[in-house]
Amino acid sequence: MSYVAPLKDMYFNIKYLADIEKIAQLPGFEDAGFETAQAVLEEAAKFNEGVLSPLNWEGDKNPSSWHDGKVTATPGFKEAFQQFTQGGWQGLQHPVDFGGQGLPKTIGASCGEMQNSANMSFALCPLLTDGAIEALLTAGSDELKAIYLEKLVSGQWTGTMNLTEPQAGSDLAAVRSRAEPQPDGSYKVFGTKIFITWGEHDMAENIVHLVLARISGAPEGVKGISLFVVPKFQVNKDGSLGARNDVHCVSIEHKMGIKASPTAVLQFGDHGGAVGYLVGQENRGLEYMFIMMNAARFGVGVQGIAIAERAYQTAATFSRERVQSRPVDGSIMASAAIIHHPDVRRMLMTMRAYTEGCRAMATVAAAAYDAAHHHPDADTRKQNQLFYEFMVPLVKGYSTEMSLEVTSLGVQVHGGMGYIEETGCAQYYRDAKILTIYEGTTAIQANDLIGRKTARDGGRTAKALAAQIEATEGQLIKSGSADAQTVAKRLKAAREAFVDVVDFVVGNKASPNAVYAGSVPYLMLAGNLMAGWQLARALLVAQEEIAKGIDVPFMQAKIGTARFYADHLLTKAPGLRDAIVEGADSVTALALDSF
Repeated sequence: MSYVAPLKDMYFNIKYLADIEKIAQLPGFEDAGFETAQAVLEEAAKFNEGVLSPLNWEGDKNPSSWHDGKVTATPGFKEAFQQFTQGGWQGLQHPVDFGGQGLPKTIGASCGEMQNSANMSFALCPLLTDGAIEALLTAGSDELKAIYLEKLVSGQWTGTMNLTEPQAGSDLAAVRSRAEPQPDGSYKVFGTKIFITWGEHDMAENIVHLVLARISGAPEGVKGISLFVVPKFQVNKDGSLGARNDVHCVSIEHKMGIKASPTAVLQFGDHGGAVGYLVGQENRGLEYMFIMMNAARFGVGVQGIAIAERAYQTAATFSRERVQSRPVDGSIMASAAIIHHPDVRRMLMTMRAYTEGCRAMATVAAAAYDAAHHHPDADTRKQNQLFYEFMVPLVKGYSTEMSLEVTSLGVQVHGGMGYIEETGCAQYYRDAKILTIYEGTTAIQANDLIGRKTARDGGRTAKALAAQIEATEGQLIKSGSADAQTVAKRLKAAREAFVDVVDFVVGNKASPNAVYAGSVPYLMLAGNLMAGWQLARALLVAQEEIAKGIDVPFMQAKIGTARFYADHLLTKAPGLRDAIVEGADSVTALALDSF
């Protein structure tokens, strides 16, 4: 159950696929080249392997607890959080102006993966704080930034997102929490928020809640929602903590997984009103919250990769140690480790290929984010922003759905022992399930992919990506190797399936039920293709490195993984295309009273 950070694969992606040296040429990132990435990731590995990973199972056995309005974290978590903040890990990607290290997302994403592989419940706390920081950086007034950002960036205070209410889950138009203006410019906030990750705890001295609420007289629906900062403790003018605010945790949830992460029900305003401060302009709260949500959605996708990596490592170790039956090829005439059995190899390769493909996709998306925010050329920034925005629902949706399959396979590799909690793989399976739900379900990611990312621009961004993939196919064919030829063939078939679906989405705006019936299959096809594309690029790099005699065993394994992905996973794309384009009617054919 121990965890070893997959540093070599991370280095490969950062160096060759994300081109970190190119990122280091962008303004503000001059010191963030490959050597810096290596140094930061090595330190992150030490912390996550040595401090967070040993607490993972403990958190599952002894979750956070609630008593009398107070939440106590799992034993060991508070001390680990102090080490986390002292190491400067919360501020890794955040601006130097507020005490952060200002490193690229390309480096930060790999550090985030390690945190989540080591201990997902713990890692959720800094993930939510990252989102709060992003929202304040974008829309907060200078005064709010001065009060809150430095403490959030240091990790001295933590942050939360407060969207969901008992009657308002994904439908934020139904939000009822209200905010009443006060003479001093503040607001009194009233309402109940549920599913608030790390909404109450004892690891930091203050918790900064970002809360969606309606100002009195605001328009109905999503157009009337504003965003407020509501701290657990009010902040005095000198920056010290003042009176306890009127926000209280009335319970925490009992959950399938991520048990050490307290999921709070928060009550605002039961004793006269919680003091809050408007973020940005009135009635633009949802717009600002989307900044937090987009940051968090990418982070949740990385969580999927992280838990898949942990499950793969556990399964691979077990398969080398567990002795059962003679190999079918007669190579050993006695019972042998189960890794000799072809179906176990198939499961392990599936786990490995999914994880490496999604890691490559997320790393390349992070590099696009860095270019979108730092490149001096406006057109380059725009193109990278379009690429990143297209990739976010894929990183979130595809990587989390694949994590369910990978963690399930991890249980299967263990056989009956996988059903026993002590092996650890059952925890990974339980933890993974939430990833397809929170920060927007897979269907919500798919709706975003169809509406905002495909139909809105008539499929231009999607087609531009397809053109880049076609160029990679040409490089594969030109390289001449048998593996490259096969991967090119599989990639071409998947790309053509993708383009057919894009045309279907764009061409059927008048038939929304037909289009949205295939929304999740479209997301899965697109994610599969993008991850497969990055592994195809990786194969090309690996071939070149082998020719130079550089790290030949690792590069050969990379080629083998890319070939497996193409043969066994990319081949799903044409079938998904048929289900979407030709099978839409059968989704809604049954009368409602037949269910």
